[in-house]
Amino acid sequence: MKNLANSFISKSVRITMLASLVVMALLTATSSFAAKNHVSKPFAGPKANKGTVTHAKVNGRHVLTLSDDFVVPDTPDPHWQVVDSKGNVYLLDKLKVKGDRYLKSITLPAYVHDVAKVQIWCAWAETNLGEAPFETVQK
Repeated sequence: MKNLANSFISKSVRITMLASLVVMALLTATSSFAAKNHVSKPFAGPKANKGTVTHAKVNGRHVLTLSDDFVVPDTPDPHWQVVDSKGNVYLLDKLKVKGDRYLKSITLPAYVHDVAKVQIWCAWAETNLGEAPFETVQK
C-alpha cells in the first residue's frame, strides 16, 4: 500500500512540475510577443488627429495597424507614409480603398528597416495630414 501511495505522489509531483513548465513557457512566449509590439503617441495634425498606430514584427516583417479610434481624414488621396530613424521618408499604399473601407493594417516593404513615425500623407495636396511618432525605434 505504501508503494502505491508513493507512486501516486510521484506521478502527482511530475504532473504538477510539467504543468508548471508549460505555464512558464506560455508566459515567456506571451511576454516575448508583447515585447515585439509598441504603440505610438497619438496622431497629431490638421486632419489626422485621433488614434494611434501599433508597430509589430510578424515573421520578420514590420506590420503597422491603426487603432480602432483612428478616423480616416476626409481628403482626396490619403496615403500611409513612414519615416525611419535616419529621416528617410517612404510613401506607401493608399489609406482609402473602395467605398468607405480603408487599410487598417499594412505590411512594410523589406527596404524599410525601422519606423520612427507614421504619417498620413495627402498625395493630392502633397501635405502631411497628421503623424504619430514612436518613443523608441523598433528594428
